[in-house]
Amino acid sequence: MSSESSNLARLSMSLPADLFRQLDTMVAERDLPSRSQLIAELIRHALAEHESLTRPDEMLAGTITLVYRGERGRVRHLLSQTQASYLKEVISSQHVFLEDDQSLEVMLVQGPAVRLKELCDAIRRVRGMQQLELVTTTSLMPPLYEQDGSDSNSIGATA
Repeated sequence: MSSESSNLARLSMSLPADLFRQLDTMVAERDLPSRSQLIAELIRHALAEHESLTRPDEMLAGTITLVYRGERGRVRHLLSQTQASYLKEVISSQHVFLEDDQSLEVMLVQGPAVRLKELCDAIRRVRGMQQLELVTTTSLMPPLYEQDGSDSNSIGATA
């Protein structure tokens, strides 16, 4: 028995027939090997969302995806001001222009759930915002830099 299969637990569940068919359709459309893989993905997503609601100090990593329209310079300026207020949380940002005077931006974020929610709320207040979605995970990125010099991977460290 492999170590992966020894870490698995079985779950038996009953679903309404229509929901079961929809689940199988989704598995087929995503070309997944099993229902289990899709159900595990859905549960992970629900657990991360639950963590962000019930444990506001829990550290989360994720993305904020934005679609906005409007006076590009003004909206982008307001977004950059908002990001500057959340320097610890916004790791990076990627922007592209879309058709019909729209823009798409994706931010890589990490921080306490409450701070990520505050960031999303601040962005939603920017006039011209059309869509905003925060997707999180409880898995974190490793620290990028340690100032105290104790990190053996930091610049200038010797072996």
